[in-house]
Amino acid sequence: MARVRLFASAREAAGTARDALDGATVADVLTAAEQRYGPRFSDVLPTCRIWVNGDAVGLETAVGPNDEVAVLPPVSGGCL
Repeated sequence: MARVRLFASAREAAGTARDALDGATVADVLTAAEQRYGPRFSDVLPTCRIWVNGDAVGLETAVGPNDEVAVLPPVSGGCL
């Protein structure tokens, strides 16, 4: 199981900031997340960047039990 961290709108859609999900690749983990969290999470996912252990990765990247998969939606903000 990979450790999963969810941020901003992905966290809101999932209803949690952290989880552990099975999968041999990033794609597998994200599929498990979509099945667990439902359509609202699936709607957010295409806008997200995915990082494993602090590095931007592709869907084919292998993951293991000591890896952290971070789901980072675009955010806005700043000073006026």
